[in-house]
Amino acid sequence: MTRRDALIRVIEVLHAEIAALKANDVAALESATQDKLAAIDAVAAFGAAPAGPELRGLAEEANRLNETCRIYVNLMAANVRRRLQNLTGDAGIGGGGYRPGMGLRAYA
Repeated sequence: MTRRDALIRVIEVLHAEIAALKANDVAALESATQDKLAAIDAVAAFGAAPAGPELRGLAEEANRLNETCRIYVNLMAANVRRRLQNLTGDAGIGGGGYRPGMGLRAYA
């Protein structure tokens, strides 16, 4: 395997990771993440020798795809946080969520 092949493998598994995130497929996400870590280790094994334009382009593509994965994960985390806040009555800043004791008094 060459450094180029290793970078292409990183790109392939990042595509798989994005697909798993989109499909909300936990098993596929776990598999893709493990494959990504192994592929990154393979790239790292080649060291930090200077890269030509083709390798820099592949590395930039991998970085863009990784950024896409990060955005998906952050969006999913924000959605979970919002749902939990809604369920607990803590809608956050300016939220109109219900919280026990928020000015509502029982009448006797």
